[in-house]
Amino acid sequence: MENKKTKLTISGSSKKSFKNLDSSKSQGKKTVIIEKKIGRSFDKSSPTKPHVSKSSFPKYKHGSNIKPNFPSKIPTSTSDFERRKLAEQRATKKIKGETDNDKKTKLGTNKRQVKLTVSRALSDEIETRERSLASVKRARQKELKSANKEETKENLKSVKRDINIPEAITVRELANRMAEQSSNVIKFLFGMGVTVTINQTLAADTAEYLVKEFGHNPIREEKAEEIIQKIKATRVENLKNRPPIVTVMGHVDHGKTSVLDVLRSANVVSGEFGGITQHIGAYQIDRGNNKITFIDTPGHAAFTEMRARGSKLTDVVVLVVAADDGVKPQTVESIKHAKAANVPIVVAINKCDLPDADPQKIKNQLLEHELIAEDLSGDTLMVEISAKTKLNLDKLVEAIILQAEILDLKTDFESKATGIVLESKIDVGRGPVATVIVTTGTLKKSDFFVSGLKWGKIRAIIDDKGKNINEAPPSTPVEILGINGAAKAGDDFIVLDNEKEAKTLSQNRTEEKKEGKNPLTFATQDSAFSDRSIDELNLIIKSDVHGSSEAIKNAVSHIKHEEVKPKIILSDIGMVTETDVTLAKASNAVLIAFNVKPSKEAKKLAENENIKISSYNIIYEVLDFIKQKMSGLLSPDIKETITGTAQILEIFKVSGAGKVAGSKVSGGEIASNSEVRVIRDGKIIYTGKIGTLFREKNQVKLVSNGQECGITVKDYMDFQKNDIIEAFNVTSTERSI
Repeated sequence: MENKKTKLTISGSSKKSFKNLDSSKSQGKKTVIIEKKIGRSFDKSSPTKPHVSKSSFPKYKHGSNIKPNFPSKIPTSTSDFERRKLAEQRATKKIKGETDNDKKTKLGTNKRQVKLTVSRALSDEIETRERSLASVKRARQKELKSANKEETKENLKSVKRDINIPEAITVRELANRMAEQSSNVIKFLFGMGVTVTINQTLAADTAEYLVKEFGHNPIREEKAEEIIQKIKATRVENLKNRPPIVTVMGHVDHGKTSVLDVLRSANVVSGEFGGITQHIGAYQIDRGNNKITFIDTPGHAAFTEMRARGSKLTDVVVLVVAADDGVKPQTVESIKHAKAANVPIVVAINKCDLPDADPQKIKNQLLEHELIAEDLSGDTLMVEISAKTKLNLDKLVEAIILQAEILDLKTDFESKATGIVLESKIDVGRGPVATVIVTTGTLKKSDFFVSGLKWGKIRAIIDDKGKNINEAPPSTPVEILGINGAAKAGDDFIVLDNEKEAKTLSQNRTEEKKEGKNPLTFATQDSAFSDRSIDELNLIIKSDVHGSSEAIKNAVSHIKHEEVKPKIILSDIGMVTETDVTLAKASNAVLIAFNVKPSKEAKKLAENENIKISSYNIIYEVLDFIKQKMSGLLSPDIKETITGTAQILEIFKVSGAGKVAGSKVSGGEIASNSEVRVIRDGKIIYTGKIGTLFREKNQVKLVSNGQECGITVKDYMDFQKNDIIEAFNVTSTERSI
């Protein structure tokens, strides 16, 4: 073991030179050449690396007696620690300023050379190690995470919003407007001692307080009517003369529509059922340079609301009175409507061509109602006319134009249009149609508008002659298409700037209407403890226009009775549909179609379900039918008449007939078909019919007073002596309302 001596040299270079490889080959198998650089300085202050030549190291051969000159031990543990630390820093730290040559050499090296070893870590020629992709990825993710945190912090800052607060708002709606959770709003109210649900309605003051508490800016919304008044107030500029709106009023069948037909050169009367007007008709005529708009109102008693609506809209009222008939109830009512609306009246005394016409009598009758003719030193214009012979019609038109000039009617033509809905209906194919009279401004196609609770965009404007027009100036009666539902007659009509305004105003009106409803009905002492139950006649009424529907409803409400009352379940416009038939079946209602027809499907369903659809064209026929149906619910009047009495003297048993009461008629007469009562000691024992009536063993039909007879009663034989048999007749009479 002593002979075997090994030479060890620690080499700091990882790169083997070809010279060393050759020298190692020439040596023996057990010869190891180790080179070591001596005199390396680890002085941190000197950045330059010390260069030591390889020739300075002596070579030792195997088998020589000379002891190898080993270097001294590693200085100290402190220097060793510093060395390792420096090596680690060089291995892991990214060195800046890498040259292209270094990159090329790095690309040229193999995996073995790039691999970090102990010798490479301790050497000076250590190459830089690039950062791994995973490390770069982690760093980027960290940066993104911190950036997102900063963004979320910025976003979490509270946003101050302007919150519109209506008169009443639900908790859900308020939370949505504030962009807060509903639970937070409920929690806050609960903290205040108020227990609410998500659908509970809050008052405007409470909502305003909550909005402030949540850090937002409350804005109280104005009521829909206030907004409309402001819109109307701003539209009074550039005033120009407009045509007068004239309403023709009077009693039924006094010739109102006939006068208008002559003025328009048309024939509307022939188109009306029964020759009476049941709609508001609006027409415009040209006389020279002047235009006059006429509104024709119904004269029937049921159409009170239509006449009232006509008088509110109008500038001048033409009161038509028949010279042969005089002042009638609807004439008086028309005068009252006109005076209530503070509108001047022009009286047209019609039918003056008839032989029994007496215009002077009419003038005298009108004096009672404070309408004094000019020839009687009054201020009311009265014209004697005849629609049939066209007598003095020009004078009537002149009187209207004169009255309009005195009124000096002016309006703004340039502003957005406003008007009043005269009538509305649902037309098959065209949808909801509204008849409107424009009062101010010019109505144009594609305008957005609000009418009552409905809104829409004008798709078409049709004048009174049925022509399509693009715009309608003030005082023009037109039909408009494009409304989203049938408007109510008498509703206002306002054009707005855009769709959003129209929708908002319509929604506000709907909400206000809901708030105004009070569905609670309180039982009075009489109603709570009354034993009598009132029968109800359920009605479903479908009519052609809203005005007719309104008139029927009003007339039906005036039909009153103690035992039965009419109840209108549905009153709508448009044709009778399957839904109406189904509702009629479910509620056991009477289905009435006024001036409309049922659809094919509804007709088929009604036949299958055995439901009758009653169709009418004249309003008083409808009312008569309803009264008749109500009368059918009344119990008939039952009248009982005592025809005779008999006292039982003896009881006989007869084979085949049973017991026979031998009696003597003490009063009246007893017939064989009479109903009888058996009375014992003042109590009614039995009520039934006479079986047979005997007189001296013969059957007879009648026994008079004082005569004796044998009486059998059907299904009764328990007779006793001194019982009274009382014969009576019952008559029932049907009652009517």
